[in-house]
Amino acid sequence: MSVLSSFVWSVADTLRGPYSEAEYGSVILPFTVLRRLECVMDPHREVMAEVVGAHDGEQQRRTHLKLKTRTPESPGLSIWTTSSYTLKKALQDPDNLAENLIDYVGGFSANLDVFKSFDFENIIRTLDSRDRLSQVARHFESIDLSPDAVSNADMGDLFENLIYRFAESANEGAGQFYTPRDVVRLLVDLVYADDADALRGRGTVRSIYDPTVGTGGMLSVADEHLRSFSPDASTALFGQEINKRTYAICKADLLITGQDPTNVRQGDTLTVDRFGDRKFDYVLSNPPFGTDWKAVEPDVKKEHARGGQGRFAPGLPAVGDAAMLFLLHVASKMRDVDETGRGGKAGIVLNGSPLFNGGAGSGPSEIRGHILENDLVEAIVALPNDMFYNTGIATYLWILSNAKPADRKDTVQLIDATKLGTKLRKSIGSKRMEIPDSHRDAVVRAFTGTLSEDDVEVPTKTFHKRDFAYWTITIERPLQLRFQCMPEAISAVAEQKTLMKVDGLTEALEAFGDEVYLNREKFDKALGRHLGDRGVRLTPAQRKKLWQTIGVHDETADYCRVPSGRNKGDLEPDPALRDTENVPFGWGGHPKTHEARDETVQAYFDAEVKPHVADAWIDWDKTKTGYEIPFTRHFYTYEPPRPLEEIDADLERVVGEIMELLREVEA
Repeated sequence: MSVLSSFVWSVADTLRGPYSEAEYGSVILPFTVLRRLECVMDPHREVMAEVVGAHDGEQQRRTHLKLKTRTPESPGLSIWTTSSYTLKKALQDPDNLAENLIDYVGGFSANLDVFKSFDFENIIRTLDSRDRLSQVARHFESIDLSPDAVSNADMGDLFENLIYRFAESANEGAGQFYTPRDVVRLLVDLVYADDADALRGRGTVRSIYDPTVGTGGMLSVADEHLRSFSPDASTALFGQEINKRTYAICKADLLITGQDPTNVRQGDTLTVDRFGDRKFDYVLSNPPFGTDWKAVEPDVKKEHARGGQGRFAPGLPAVGDAAMLFLLHVASKMRDVDETGRGGKAGIVLNGSPLFNGGAGSGPSEIRGHILENDLVEAIVALPNDMFYNTGIATYLWILSNAKPADRKDTVQLIDATKLGTKLRKSIGSKRMEIPDSHRDAVVRAFTGTLSEDDVEVPTKTFHKRDFAYWTITIERPLQLRFQCMPEAISAVAEQKTLMKVDGLTEALEAFGDEVYLNREKFDKALGRHLGDRGVRLTPAQRKKLWQTIGVHDETADYCRVPSGRNKGDLEPDPALRDTENVPFGWGGHPKTHEARDETVQAYFDAEVKPHVADAWIDWDKTKTGYEIPFTRHFYTYEPPRPLEEIDADLERVVGEIMELLREVEA
């Protein structure tokens, strides 16, 4: 495939000069689509002309053409052209090449509107004006892109490799368009794993959806893999894509394979779900990493506010990363569980932040809680670093299901595949690692519990879904203050914005004396009388700010108590000593239930906090429920430091080498 991709891209040598590198892709991509369509239609030209001549309506032509071109291996063509031109024929009239190609492209059936997305007519005219059209057309006419030479899956690889090259030459983020095939195949294998037997049955019908479809690579691999289980399987592929070029390629690719072109729709998935009335058997997605959603914030928040009817009802992540919005969307698109117990499955590629970002009560934590409490997470697989083209960060595959088998109910399996990558002979962008087929198979067998002794080791652990739940409790300690009107305290009052404008306050404090008070009420009363005698009046807010400025923590001082309100007389907490603790559900063997909160938290407090700070207490009103999945912690292996003797020996060796170099310099 790299050879074919390089040959296709080699037309860039022809474009160099009149075109900048950033413009190469705008020429190469539509011509690749055109040549693929031409090669697919070539064996059916006579039948196509017959159908077009016999029928006028688009639907009639589509129906009859599919019937006449259908084979056991192909669902039949659903695209055609009314033009008699091909690249070869158009090149035979070089003086009118541009007009011939425009006629050719304009003759395609109405369902093939992808060339409008490329603005192909303008590209043809520009190539002609820059004296490059015939060379480009001749280059592509020489490439065999027929299905016999290049399968649909390989064609998907070619399109995505070209997209990668285009993005790289234009200094765009290539990874947002291109998901490495080894990652796609592992994701698809994991999603299909539990359904393998059912997929082998005759008459299998499945829908597959990708909300960030790109060029359709995931759909192509998923479709091909399903048919490897059941050649008679019937698939319906669906996708939504925001980028007009990749949308055009995906739509053309699906048309070529006989899929319904209306099943690929353009638009931002976060603002509008183009398939709002549908759910699917399988959902696959690799949303762009680290993309903010500030531009669509009003739409997202509006849907969040709809509550249970909105995709984003469970919570909102930080505006800087939309990953968890895509996670919620993917979860919402799995088909409902039917009377036979079959539901939907999903696989999504995410970076590490959705596992742990956001504390208890935050949007990300609430989203994790929603996914976990509804028992939707089946497994999470950690991939090796350096697997993607535009980033070397840690990445994870989340496998979701709303109809888990009985032995997986209420559990989450974590699979550590970080050591299963092998180095590429040549890096592609940031991609330096790949997962070979044998390791991919081992990961799938680890997921299904069928790993054998002959397989590579795949670390895996299974947890109850509430092993990732915890309560964040707020620990308060009493406020204890010592008051003394020393010069430094009076200077602090004079610089305090709320107090500096009070006439006579500084002088009154200087005259108050330097007596030490260990009781706030006594200090407040004594100082109040003193200020009153001197005609200094303070508002309640100023009075509070005064003792906050003068008072310093002193463990020998009396406890301060709430002066008024419904909690009057209670111990007043010291904000500076406030602390939080995370208490896992099920701590100390307690039940992993929400109802066990008070008992579990109190037991934790009595055992872990009270012995160290006897006067502390729990502010129950501030208790929050949180969820995080500390993946790395569960697979951490302690590596002891090297013996000191080895370190000393290394240091002596290095010092010796340095001294030897210095002697050579001095000599």
